[in-house]
Amino acid sequence: MAAFGKRITVFGGSGFIGRYLIRRLANDGWVVRVAVRDPVAAAFLKTCGSLGQIVPMRCNVRDDALVAAAVQGADAVVNLVGILAESGRQRFEALHAQAAGRIARAAKAAGASTLVHVSAIGADPNSAARYARSKGAGEAAVRSEFPAATIIRPSIVVGPEDEFFNRFASLAQFLPALPLIGGGRTRFQPVYVGDVAEAIHHAVNDTATAGKTYELGGPRVYTFRELMQLMLQVIGRRRLLVPVPFALAELQGLILQLLPNAPLTRDQVKMLRYDNIVGTSAASFADLGLQPQAIEAILPAYLEIYRPGGRFAANRVA
Repeated sequence: MAAFGKRITVFGGSGFIGRYLIRRLANDGWVVRVAVRDPVAAAFLKTCGSLGQIVPMRCNVRDDALVAAAVQGADAVVNLVGILAESGRQRFEALHAQAAGRIARAAKAAGASTLVHVSAIGADPNSAARYARSKGAGEAAVRSEFPAATIIRPSIVVGPEDEFFNRFASLAQFLPALPLIGGGRTRFQPVYVGDVAEAIHHAVNDTATAGKTYELGGPRVYTFRELMQLMLQVIGRRRLLVPVPFALAELQGLILQLLPNAPLTRDQVKMLRYDNIVGTSAASFADLGLQPQAIEAILPAYLEIYRPGGRFAANRVA
């Protein structure tokens, strides 16, 4: 859909989902402001589109004035800001809840007609996990400030830059066994990043999505054990899959979360106690007129480097 001359601000646009979304928006002809902490690091995005303009700009989502400046004159706003684990000043409450409300409030004040807020399946202000609790609080803040916002809740998002399959495939290079927290029975509905970007792109352009919430999952539900088995099959490796009780995993997370780039946190273990799948009554891809791709068709293209003799192995030897 052509959008020549229209302006859109994408917060967190240099992240995993952002690069896929921005390519679509630029090819529509949007003038895309990419509001990020480090505009220099986001300069690569300028090559993502062929029609529209892509303008990285510095923005701290904790700062009212900077957020207001980022959305000034914008026809549409997308909030992709999110973290999987806390570190330093990067806290769930500040980024998922307070910043979400701040962006929604600024978008409304600036006269933007469209706001798309990306949350997560499992968002719940009453959750035992701080991640899900902050996501739920963020949704509530957005609805309060900008009732017509479209909320997108993906399951685990996978693709070449993901932190899920890449992490476990990397561990499988040197560990003889991989852990199955809680026995590996938690269910997931992983969804390809390109499909999530397409859903957001659709929501930006379709006023019929205003005020609605969509849960996005791939075409199949898997247990955590099944996902590990699939990953090992794709990379051509055999590893033991060892069940780890939730209580022991929480203790491990309590220790591991103290490390830089923590491989596991206690809060993540709490999240694994709950299935991460699309609700039976939730609006989803079908309601957007879209069909998500099976991850079996996606994984080989980017996990090939972890196969014996692949680039990952070669780099480790070097």
